[in-house]
Amino acid sequence: MRIKVGVKRKDECKDLPLPGYATEGSSGMDLYADVDSEITIKPGEIKLVSAGIFLSIPMGYEAQIRPRSGLALKYGITLPNTPGTIDSDYRGLLQVILTNLGKKDFVIKRGDRIAQMVFKKVERAELCEVSDLDNTVRSSGGFGHTGI
Repeated sequence: MRIKVGVKRKDECKDLPLPGYATEGSSGMDLYADVDSEITIKPGEIKLVSAGIFLSIPMGYEAQIRPRSGLALKYGITLPNTPGTIDSDYRGLLQVILTNLGKKDFVIKRGDRIAQMVFKKVERAELCEVSDLDNTVRSSGGFGHTGI
């Protein structure tokens, strides 16, 4: 199933490709770096990098911003808030929070693929306050309770 998502480029980003799927079976669309000059992310640093686009996501959907597996494996580049959530009512500039968990500086150039964007249907919950919760086998065990 395909949903229609409006996309607008920053005026200065006409040279960058729009996000797109690399293959027919890809779940995520590649996002491209909108940087004027090279930026370096040193080990342990966090940087905010523009993707140069604005979205109009239909109500009932969200965009999830996720790391690119190759960048994570080869260089330790990932998103500290993965997945990053872009809500359907957000109309601001899409930016990606990147961090370097590797051991070497990582350089980002204009047009580099920096992350991927996956669209997901959103289910909204209605919370109902109760005096007692139903019992389960697990109960309140957490943080390694079911094994490591």
